[in-house]
Amino acid sequence: MSALQILSGGAAQGLVASLATKFKTQTGLDIEGEFGAVGAMADKLRKGMPTDLVVLTAPIIADLARENLIVPASIADIGVVETALAVRSGDPLIRIPNTATLRDAFLAADAIFVPDTKISTAGIHVAKVLRQLGIADEVAARLRIFPNGATAMRHLAASDAAKPLGCTQSTEIISADGVILSGCLPPGCELSTMYTAAITAAAADPGGGRHLIALLAGPDQLEQRDRAGFRSDNK
Repeated sequence: MSALQILSGGAAQGLVASLATKFKTQTGLDIEGEFGAVGAMADKLRKGMPTDLVVLTAPIIADLARENLIVPASIADIGVVETALAVRSGDPLIRIPNTATLRDAFLAADAIFVPDTKISTAGIHVAKVLRQLGIADEVAARLRIFPNGATAMRHLAASDAAKPLGCTQSTEIISADGVILSGCLPPGCELSTMYTAAITAAAADPGGGRHLIALLAGPDQLEQRDRAGFRSDNK
């Protein structure tokens, strides 16, 4: 075996990438797999995609444990990720201290770049917030929906719209080129999501999985997680 197989939410892609060289130095293994909407990644595991390790939201990991698809004893929290707004590099940052300013920001945008609104954590939440703000119908034609947040941010960076805006997990914004984190969603619209890792029940290399979990969740990687946009649940 030359690679550890992973299925992960897009929120963890930047963190995993930042640890890939260290992981290979220590184990001799590359990291391969897919990063995307957490619902889609869980379904790939359910359908039998060969996978050693999953990094998904805590509720989905709990579902997979009940379905006997992951090893409960291996479950480890990585950290909490906020849903946030993004703008293109060079565009003015948007202050969003409350729901009124968030509503104004969405209404002012001529293109809104988001991940899948049916199966991604951030996309589902964006759709909910737009309904909560009473503007879902008004901005529907401006939504630019992509399979995951990383893809949405790439398209935001390349957008030629006059006032584009993005909304996805903060980690996906931080790790993307050409966009800037403008701020987390304000109280009343916020979403804090715990991401959790676990070894799959059918893992071909559970030892490699345990090693990567130790890197992702270990106390010596706290600074790395902070830089990637994760925070501990007690902050």
